[in-house]
Amino acid sequence: MMPRRSLFLLAAGLLLGATPALAHPSRPGATKPDWAFQQSDLAPEAGYRFGKLPNGMRYVIRRNATPAGTALVRMDVATGSLDEGPQERGFAHFVEHMAFNGSTHVPEGEMIRLLERNGLSFGADTNAQTGFEQTLYMLDLPRADPALLDTALMLMRETASELTFTPEAVARERGVVLSELRDGQGYQRANLEDQLAFLYPHATYPARLPIGTVATLDAATADALRSFWARHYVPANATLIVIGDFDADAVEAAIQARFASWQPAPVAPRPDQGKVDRAQKGRTEVWLDPALSERVTASRHGPWLDEPDTIASRRTNLLRQIGYGVINRRFQRMSRKVDPPFRGAGFGTGDVFRIGRTTNLVVDTVDGGWQRGLAAATTALRQALDAGFTPAEIDEQVANIRTGIENAAASADTRGNGTLVQAALGLVRDETVPTDPAGALARFNAFAPRITPRAVLAALKREALPLDDPLIRFQGRTTPSGGDKAIRQAWNTAIRASAGLPETGPSGAFAYTDFGTPGAVVSDSTEPAFGIREIRFANGVRLNLKRTSLETDRVQVRLSIDGGEMLDTRDNPLATEMMAMFSAGGLGKHSQDDLQTLLAGRSVGGGIATGGDTFYSGVTTTRRDLEAQLQYLAAQVTDPGYRPEGEVLYRQNIANFFARYRATPSAALANTLGGLLSDDDPRFTLQAPAAYQKLSFADLRRTVSDRLANGAMEIALVGDFDEAQAIALVARTFGALPAREAEFREWDVQRQRPFTTTRGLRVIRHQGQANQAIVRYVWPTRDDRDPDEAMAIDLLDEVTGIEVLDTVREKLGKSYSPGAQSSLSHVWRGYGTFAIQASVDVADIAATRAALADTVRQLTSTPVDADVLRRARAPMLERIDNALKTNGGWMALAERAQSEPERFDRFRKAKARLEALTPADLLAVARRYLALDKAVQVLVLPEGVDAPPA
Repeated sequence: MMPRRSLFLLAAGLLLGATPALAHPSRPGATKPDWAFQQSDLAPEAGYRFGKLPNGMRYVIRRNATPAGTALVRMDVATGSLDEGPQERGFAHFVEHMAFNGSTHVPEGEMIRLLERNGLSFGADTNAQTGFEQTLYMLDLPRADPALLDTALMLMRETASELTFTPEAVARERGVVLSELRDGQGYQRANLEDQLAFLYPHATYPARLPIGTVATLDAATADALRSFWARHYVPANATLIVIGDFDADAVEAAIQARFASWQPAPVAPRPDQGKVDRAQKGRTEVWLDPALSERVTASRHGPWLDEPDTIASRRTNLLRQIGYGVINRRFQRMSRKVDPPFRGAGFGTGDVFRIGRTTNLVVDTVDGGWQRGLAAATTALRQALDAGFTPAEIDEQVANIRTGIENAAASADTRGNGTLVQAALGLVRDETVPTDPAGALARFNAFAPRITPRAVLAALKREALPLDDPLIRFQGRTTPSGGDKAIRQAWNTAIRASAGLPETGPSGAFAYTDFGTPGAVVSDSTEPAFGIREIRFANGVRLNLKRTSLETDRVQVRLSIDGGEMLDTRDNPLATEMMAMFSAGGLGKHSQDDLQTLLAGRSVGGGIATGGDTFYSGVTTTRRDLEAQLQYLAAQVTDPGYRPEGEVLYRQNIANFFARYRATPSAALANTLGGLLSDDDPRFTLQAPAAYQKLSFADLRRTVSDRLANGAMEIALVGDFDEAQAIALVARTFGALPAREAEFREWDVQRQRPFTTTRGLRVIRHQGQANQAIVRYVWPTRDDRDPDEAMAIDLLDEVTGIEVLDTVREKLGKSYSPGAQSSLSHVWRGYGTFAIQASVDVADIAATRAALADTVRQLTSTPVDADVLRRARAPMLERIDNALKTNGGWMALAERAQSEPERFDRFRKAKARLEALTPADLLAVARRYLALDKAVQVLVLPEGVDAPPA
């Protein structure tokens, strides 16, 4: 059962005005226990080890072997932006950055290099994040090596008590932090800041967003940052978490050896957090931006509910979760009509830290549709709260929750390290007890008979605040006719309107269980090196099986059908565009909404999408639901619904897309680059809005029906299943279909993709902030068919990323996340790109271009430094070693095992190829592809800013 503080995120994730509480304060007059379970009737799951050093630092350890031979190390420091004073805004986040910039025993710049030499990629395996109340440092260890663990603990200890804040390092990192602030600015950030100020004018946190302000970051000195760090980085604020394939006794001894000498210090009190004004009501606001879709939010505030994690509170929160789920399911059903009153709506309640709670009704509408949408959602909400819920609605929610709990219990023994870390963090931050999934299932089964419509409604009403004379906020592109007075009047009218009965869901059963005579197996062999079983049915369908024990009760399913983007042509470049809404069209006998009810309680899902040269579906199910999952996918192939509600949703999304497709630099780049690099080949170029709006499912049916009915098909199953049963299930579904083409087509003509012959400077314009720009260099390379050169280019990509990060971020301090990106196509013959990029201030364009150009000149003139090569190669080798420790890694081999058997040899030789590459090899590849005069230089600039000379 879910703890209450997760409820807001789960049941009403689109609601913005409230933040989940992260920890309980000490009870007045009581000594706060070391762990929340010490004052709860919920016992923590066996396997966790909880400890506390004499200095006050806590730790959580657990041995876990999924994935085998790996581990996660986390240090959670209970300090964040709410601990900042007015002149310290952004300091918690700034300190997090400084943690990678030198300490007593690690020279400046060496921390990342040390980790890279040990196989950890910066960003992917080495990272940190700062929030309102916590700062989290994260190391993902690719191997369970005691020496590597010792290095990780050493670095955590350096961060905890040994950081050095030299003025020079602070000055360099300031530019990086300001770059991160600049990159986050735009219409979404401005909208959020205004919303928080409107809803919480007397609370502190709207003025303490973790990124800080330009003024306070500019004013930050080494002494001021050191003072903040020393005040809050104390043992009693820190919790170390180590979960992975290590002996718990050894880990505990290592933690004690590293951290016992950290001197205790008092915990600094948190500044006043202000308040959530419960009496605040009756105010209306309008916020406009050309990129914002239309939304109306009605809100009321109330006191924070102090509900420690107990069996009783989990039962209450389960009832609330069901209640919010029923209401939001009603909204979802209304949004799926052919003429929907709104695009979406949500209702939920969430904590605002520990100073209050907020109930929100959010309604998203098409432009100009706010009044109709608000009326429909308000009426539906009032009907639910006045009349309650039907047994069928409760049953649907309970079925889905039960399945989730049962699935968690079934796979408990093979949970990944990440799942267990999140449970530990829940205890540390939210005081949620990490309980045994089997125990959770037993408690659910014992309580389920008491889940009634009346109990659900009562629990919901005890938390949800009545939306009497609420705060109302409108956001959109244009002011509603009549302004805020019209909005308030529309609410008052809607709240008094008569409410009808809710719509009922479908009756009956899923209609697609018989696909004809089961298909016969005509070939059955096993690939010897990797043990993937390869089967072919008489109708031509291929089936690849790889049974693993990596995830108990989990089965990954991958379906590939010949076609995909090969059906898009210069004359009809949008032929497969609407495949994005294919599943929204439902099935011939069931709408998408009906399917949600009919399949409630089953781990069944997934649609069919377009990907390169195939139509594909990828989904994870369970052993018991594998049959239903295969039936559902087979029904999509044989009887797609092409229902009009899917077209409506598509057109709504397209309208919003074109309203903001250049609203930020990254959006403008992503939506323009394809056409720029292809000399406006229509297959890779954004078309006029009208071309998208006139698309229909009728057009899509004419385009894809032949491929769905006749295209070569390959299915892969990876995970925990019985092979004989799986073969029989596929035989009764896909194997029973009419004969299909035996081979995937070559598509020789369709696989041609041009790369522009124009070199030099190209400018793309965006409509975002006036100081935001992107510098990108792009070169043509090749496809991925030569495994030796592909590996060399991949390693060059890693090397270039390190060099660009060093020059543009660390030395210049101009960009938060510069990097390199290689993409060797598996679909387009001879096509590939290599790019380097940095998002920078407009004022820094010249310096950034020069730094990037100098980096490229070095790569093409001098062999790569041996240490840089080691730092680039080590994480790649670890990824190869760990690739087959997950079902996803096995699926990469199995999904096209029969039609692309070369994958086996390529993977088998990957490590040797990587280890054999030399600096001379990389120099040769860089010279072959990265000549500066061969690059397309792309600048993404604000409108109205002059482009620099080429």
